[in-house]
Amino acid sequence: MEIKTGRARSVRNVLWAILILNLFVALAKIAAGRLISSVSLTADGFHSLSDGTSNIVGLIGIALAARPVDGDHPYGHGKMETLASLFIAGMLLFLSVKVVYDAFTRLLSPKPPEVTWLSLGVLIATLGINVFVSVYEYRKGKALQSAILITDSAHTKSDIFISLGVLVSLLLIRLGLPPIVDPLVSLVVAGFILKACYEIFCFTRDIFVDKALLDEEHIRKIVSSFEDVKNIHKIRSRGTAVDCHVDMHILVNPAMTVQSSHMLVHAIERRLIEEFGMNVSVIAHIEPYSAEELEQSE
Repeated sequence: MEIKTGRARSVRNVLWAILILNLFVALAKIAAGRLISSVSLTADGFHSLSDGTSNIVGLIGIALAARPVDGDHPYGHGKMETLASLFIAGMLLFLSVKVVYDAFTRLLSPKPPEVTWLSLGVLIATLGINVFVSVYEYRKGKALQSAILITDSAHTKSDIFISLGVLVSLLLIRLGLPPIVDPLVSLVVAGFILKACYEIFCFTRDIFVDKALLDEEHIRKIVSSFEDVKNIHKIRSRGTAVDCHVDMHILVNPAMTVQSSHMLVHAIERRLIEEFGMNVSVIAHIEPYSAEELEQSE
C-alpha cells in the first residue's frame, strides 16, 4: 500500500531534525576522543556518527517508500522503508568489526587517555541529547507507525548505555585504574552495536518473510462476532502497522447475496481497523455453509 504523502513528510521532518542532532553529538565525541587519545570515546563517537548515517539512509528509504503504486509494484513501495532498516543493520555490522579491530590494536599497545573535565563534560552533554533524541524519535515512530523511526530510536537508545559505559571508563582511569580499561570498554561498545544490529535484522526479517502480524485467535473472535459469519478458517496476516494484509475464508448462508457478502467483508475490515488501531486490508474468500451445518446451527 502506498505510504501517504503527509505521513512521509512528517517522517522526513523528524529524520532531518534527528540527523542534525546526531551529527553534532558524533563530531563532539570524536573531537574529544582524538584530543585525549581515548579509543572508547572515539568509538562511541563513530557509533553516534552511524546514527547520522542511518538517518540519511532513512531519508532515502522513506522517499522511495512514498512512491505511488505502479504496474510493477501493485502493492506499492512500502517495504523500501523496511529495506532501509536492513541496510542500517549492515552498516552497524561493519562498524562493529572496525571497533573490535581498534580495541585489540590498543590492547596490544595500551596508551592512557588524558581524562579531562572537557571530555567528561562532552560525554554528559551528548548523553542528555541522546536521551532526548531516543525518546522523541520513538514517540514519533509510534505516532506515525514508522518502522524506520522506531528502529532508529532503538539504535540511538544503545548510544545512551554506551556513553554511560565510556563515562565510567574515563572516571575509573582518572581514579588510577590501568589504561587497559579503555580498550576493554570499547569492546563493550562493539557488543552494544552488534546487539542493535541483531535487533534490527530480526525486525526486518520478520517483515520480509511475512511473519504473522496479528493474533489468529483474536481475529477469529472478532470475525465470529458477526451474525452472518457461520464459520471461519485459513486466517493469515502479514505486513506492518502501516500496511497490514489479512486474508481468510468465511462461511456464510448460501442464500446470502453478493452485495450482502461484499458489505459484510467491509464491515469486518472496519472492525479490525478499530480493534487493532492500524491500517488493515482484508481479502475474504466467501464459501457457502452447507445445508446440514446450517440446520444444526439454527
